[in-house]
Amino acid sequence: MALSNGTRLGPYEIIGPLGAGGMGEVYKARDTRLDRTVAIKVLPAGAGDRADLRERFEREARTVSSLNHPHICTLHDIGRHDGADYLVMEYLEGETLAERLSRGAMPLEQLLRCGVQVADALDKAHRRGVVHRDLKPANIMLTKSGAKLLDFGLAKLLPTEPFGPAAGSSALVTQRADLTAEGAIVGTLQYMAPEQLEGKEADARADIFALGTVLYEMATGRRAFEGKSRASVIAAILTTEPPPVSSMQPMAPPTLDRVVRICLAKDPDDRWQSARDLMSELRWIAEGGSQPGMAAPAMAPRRRAAWLPWSVAAAALAGLAICLPAALRQLQPAPVPQRIRFEVPAPPGTIADYSLALSPDGTRLAFTATKDGEAALHVRRLDDIESRRLAGTEGASLPFWSPDSRWIGFFARGRLMKIDAEGRPPQPICDAVDGRGGSWGQDGTIVFAPTFTGPLMRVSSSGGKPEPVTTLEDASLESSHRWPFFLPDGKRFLYVSRVTHRNDSRPVFVGSLDGTATHLPFRTYSAVSYAEPGYLLMVRGGALVAQRFDPGTLTPSGEEFTIADDVPVIGNLGPTLYAPVTTSNNGMLAYRPSAAVPNTLLQWVGRYGKLAGTVGLPAGWGEPDLSPDGRRVAVSRTDDQMYDEDIWLIDLQTQAESRFTFHQATDATPIWSPDGSRIVFASTRNGVFDLFVKPVSGATEEELVLKSDLNKWADDWSPDGKYILYETAGQNSDLWLLPMTGTDRTPVPYLPDSGDEFHGTFSPDGRWVAYTSSESDRTEIYVQSFPAGRGKWQISTTGGGQAVWRADGQELFYLAGNRIMAVEVKTGDAFQSGVPRELFAVQLSQAVFAARSHFAVSLDGERFLVNAVTREFVQPPAVVVLNWTAGLGR
Repeated sequence: MALSNGTRLGPYEIIGPLGAGGMGEVYKARDTRLDRTVAIKVLPAGAGDRADLRERFEREARTVSSLNHPHICTLHDIGRHDGADYLVMEYLEGETLAERLSRGAMPLEQLLRCGVQVADALDKAHRRGVVHRDLKPANIMLTKSGAKLLDFGLAKLLPTEPFGPAAGSSALVTQRADLTAEGAIVGTLQYMAPEQLEGKEADARADIFALGTVLYEMATGRRAFEGKSRASVIAAILTTEPPPVSSMQPMAPPTLDRVVRICLAKDPDDRWQSARDLMSELRWIAEGGSQPGMAAPAMAPRRRAAWLPWSVAAAALAGLAICLPAALRQLQPAPVPQRIRFEVPAPPGTIADYSLALSPDGTRLAFTATKDGEAALHVRRLDDIESRRLAGTEGASLPFWSPDSRWIGFFARGRLMKIDAEGRPPQPICDAVDGRGGSWGQDGTIVFAPTFTGPLMRVSSSGGKPEPVTTLEDASLESSHRWPFFLPDGKRFLYVSRVTHRNDSRPVFVGSLDGTATHLPFRTYSAVSYAEPGYLLMVRGGALVAQRFDPGTLTPSGEEFTIADDVPVIGNLGPTLYAPVTTSNNGMLAYRPSAAVPNTLLQWVGRYGKLAGTVGLPAGWGEPDLSPDGRRVAVSRTDDQMYDEDIWLIDLQTQAESRFTFHQATDATPIWSPDGSRIVFASTRNGVFDLFVKPVSGATEEELVLKSDLNKWADDWSPDGKYILYETAGQNSDLWLLPMTGTDRTPVPYLPDSGDEFHGTFSPDGRWVAYTSSESDRTEIYVQSFPAGRGKWQISTTGGGQAVWRADGQELFYLAGNRIMAVEVKTGDAFQSGVPRELFAVQLSQAVFAARSHFAVSLDGERFLVNAVTREFVQPPAVVVLNWTAGLGR
């Protein structure tokens, strides 16, 4: 039934034909209700005349429509028009695999990628009880987003003779003639499993056979089974083996030969028993598990047991003939398990953070990654090749799993949160201002460190009021407990203690939900975790080490064994250091290797982008702030190991560099006083970022001017010297004023209850404050009066951050992405602003720990001191290790 353009099938309007054949027609159409393009397949007339087949058609169509998978063509709808049934499917742009193979074999990388995607789609369908039964190149579409499997599950709906009801030669698929020699027939015999041809009941393993023929064709450019007639093709499938892939493609890895051979086994019991097994093998090859010339690992598929009857008279002789070789084989040493490693990269366009967590069942890896300056939680199924971002997890850090692998706990925006691993909306559990680790017990109790300071707390995973579960010892000068990790009994947990004003190794304890604690006989510089079958894991000297540990007696024993080199401890997550290491309950381990620290160079850039000189040498510079007289710059500097950050001063005339702070804690965000005599900076020497002031004269005394439980950073010092404008980080980012004159140093909010504000800066006359706010859908620059209350103006129009005033107050500069923008303004009793214009683009670091400010402006506004990247931050992929205990102790 050919349809002309403009014909309506219910709400669908035909646009034009896409394909036609003896099995029906496919058309491009428009869904007039949703105004979207779809593909409509009109089935042969009379296909739905039988009530039983029609009921089955509708039932299985509903099943197929539920297969929501990125590599399965979506079935949107079914309908009936003039006695013919039709299917409404996702419209795909691209070419079929059959069209691609008409040009010859595919490169190995493309073959494996396509094979993994199709096997993944099959696995999804098979788990839902749906079998394709007509898998072939014509039913695989190659699109920009990857392979898409078409006509899924419908091939078994309308069986054809002579192969019986289970054969599954599709009557629904529009196809081309695959055999063109004299006597050839139109059909899909070349991809049918032997059991289908023999009329036997076919299950999911028939799809695996078909995928094996498709893989063979992709690798060689030839079909696995060929013939000049229907009978010869059937005979080839039932009785012959195709030539090995390597005989036609010598550079193909030997394991690909093995994978295809097992797919094409005549007996279904000798094939891969699931599409997931096949997908795992293909992915292993794709990740470098097999190279040309390497021997394939010995591994046999499962077989039916074969029982042979023996006569009593011959039993002794036959038994000797059979048992002796078996006994000799038993004398051979059993294969030694080998560690297998593979990498999990960050999603495209993101930078992975260090925190990561394997699910207890070993099926998924949760981690945080940053894009456009904002972190979010991602989950990668280890049987998949792509990660998925979990919506609603912005600002996430330090994920940890529930024991049943269904939920992920994490910290975000001043709260302890949880989210279903499938990505349903997250749920808050309780406040946690600045979390330092959590662990989920078997009874639903979560033990966590809510901030840099204080004891560990316990709370129900369903929410409630947290209660202390450990007690700080004043006599030992303990300031915090952190990095809890439950032991197998679900009642006791490891944790690490931090002692005030000490930066050496930390004592390790085992706490209990009843409040008791036991001191373990060793110390550590990193968090400590437990892993089956009885090991403690920690980082020492840049190496991940394991030590035997009895969780019953709480006794470590034996020597430490190195699992991996070049594993960091992360100092910017607190003085007691986070170890980016995680394990599952089934022998898997994952860790994050050390990253290459970014190098930046302070560059003078003219107003229109011309380089005008450099300051100092490339290093881990950040947060430049020019002195009021423009002669010096205060800047933070991170050492090469990312363990230490201090404030440095650079003379812009002589290029002389001098270190300004010397503490082992992190010192950052320097801001000059208006007279240039002092610098205020943030430091973690008391656990969280507190504010300190130090004279520039060379005196060593440093005054603690603001201490609280929240992280805080100075943004600016008012021109009259009376206030330090600073921001806090909790559930919201807020701007506060710290009085610097008189005896009352009580902070007051600058913009109370108005959303997230940060990066505030005073106008030179002290009457206005420019700041960044996320009150709209993106961060923008605003100006408000000082004190607040006399109006607010939005300055940027396409996003912006880090506003800087020109010294005369007549211009504002800010960053929009990597572009420096300028806006003319008028201050005084009233405020006016012009239209933003771009000055030039700069190369800035996108590291997750990047400096809070990236540029400073000369007094005349004609030059910009830009912190430009010379070596970008490089975060290596996470490394997953299978059988990680293999070889320990040998």
